[in-house]
Amino acid sequence: MSGSTTGPALPDFPWDSLADHTATARSHPDGVVDLSVGTPVDPVPELIRDALAAVSDQPGYPTTHGTPELRQAAVDAMDRRFGVRGLDPVAVLPTIGSKELVAWLPTLLGVRGGDLVAIPELAYPTYEVGALLAGAEVARVEGLTALGPRRPALLWLNSPSNPTGRVLPIEHLRKVVDWARERGTIIASDECYLSLTWDSSAVSILDPRVSGGSTEGLLAVHSLSKSSSLAGYRAGFVTGDPVLVKRLLEIRKHAGMIVPRPVQSAMTAALRDDQHVVEQRARYEARRKVLREAVLGAGFRVDHSEAGLYLWATRDEDAWDTVAWLASRGILAAPGTFYGPKGGKHVRMALTATDERIAAAAARLTA
Repeated sequence: MSGSTTGPALPDFPWDSLADHTATARSHPDGVVDLSVGTPVDPVPELIRDALAAVSDQPGYPTTHGTPELRQAAVDAMDRRFGVRGLDPVAVLPTIGSKELVAWLPTLLGVRGGDLVAIPELAYPTYEVGALLAGAEVARVEGLTALGPRRPALLWLNSPSNPTGRVLPIEHLRKVVDWARERGTIIASDECYLSLTWDSSAVSILDPRVSGGSTEGLLAVHSLSKSSSLAGYRAGFVTGDPVLVKRLLEIRKHAGMIVPRPVQSAMTAALRDDQHVVEQRARYEARRKVLREAVLGAGFRVDHSEAGLYLWATRDEDAWDTVAWLASRGILAAPGTFYGPKGGKHVRMALTATDERIAAAAARLTA
């Protein structure tokens, strides 16, 4: 007896299509400047490494819910850093980075075939992938009116945005919350770049000016990858509505989706300390200034980009032509089409390269 199983049809992994341009960029005599992926390059702060090592000899299974110390540290950090007060530590759940949560959240929440998941018009590709894994329909929307009478089971927000760096104002977020609650739609807010604002202030979906003081129907997704250079640790958490978090916790217990105990300790140290976050932000801000001036000097226009780790840049031509132009100068960028059809004339350029590589990119752009 033989048979085969097939999963949902997923889009090709976007970055695989950059192979030829990557080869071109790598052939530059001074080496490639890879601005295509937002991966941290700066050392992990010593206090975090020390916390990781301190529990490296614990042989037992970690708790899926996270240690009480970790959950309290997350609550305290949300208060100090973002003005989100009154969260219950019970409603904090550590995740294996944020990407796995984004990919599996619709499934974990019970979204199924025939349901609708709304995502931003220009969006992190995994929002769409997560909906497809659950068998749901995906709607890319710029505004809620585009949905008409349809009621999404889940609506993703992302402010500051990846890829555009756009920040949604408080008034807009509050309207979305009110709209979703009237329809019983769950909101998941990807807030991984909330601590990296430049020309605008960003707020959490759990900010009382947005939430009305209630977490009902709201989930905020956070990552320590950018703010604490912990991409390699896979360290994130979700918080918000206690009922929703409890549902996620129960399923994750059964599925063994657990953050390793040493990483939980490292996360606790990172969330308790704000100084390293301030210092890392300053590094990105300096790199942004250098790269932005060079990009503008090379004839690009930079749209939005008031926050986050990227420049959303255009020469008003096909994005792949811009990618090729940059690759010929040894610079690798991501075409805007990776994030949706409306990104066809933009490229995303990450600030996550060393000072030396950012300076090299600037020199090549202005030569």
